[in-house]
Amino acid sequence: MVSGEFEISTDPSRIDVELVHDFLSHSYWAQGRTRAIVERSINNSLGFGVYRSTQQVAFARVITDRAVFAYLADVFVVPEFRGRGISKALVRAILDHPDLRSLRLILLQTRDAHGLYAKFGFRVPSQPEWIMELPAPDAEAR
Repeated sequence: MVSGEFEISTDPSRIDVELVHDFLSHSYWAQGRTRAIVERSINNSLGFGVYRSTQQVAFARVITDRAVFAYLADVFVVPEFRGRGISKALVRAILDHPDLRSLRLILLQTRDAHGLYAKFGFRVPSQPEWIMELPAPDAEAR
């Protein structure tokens, strides 16, 4: 719980796919992502929604094997609900989830939220030379 007004849930049936798609398709990191790809990404991840009654106000998903590794992705709070501690409560709920709290490594990428994640112990990799990527030739379209 963020407060009595908000609830955090991992129930996939509650996720407002239209809201998530609309937000992500206009975000800097997922601009133009199709609804089909958003749906597939949600279906193959551990999704977290923040709700005020039945209205979804925030989202994040975790791609994980639930044993060793996870990647935190697509974290957002709807603009009119920012500044209420929702993002902090959401990240705390993710890190406290029983399937995630004992993982060896959780990675994420961010352009502008380093301060938020640093509060939870995230940092620049101590050995970035160990990390490699293989972007798809058309990665911008995904």
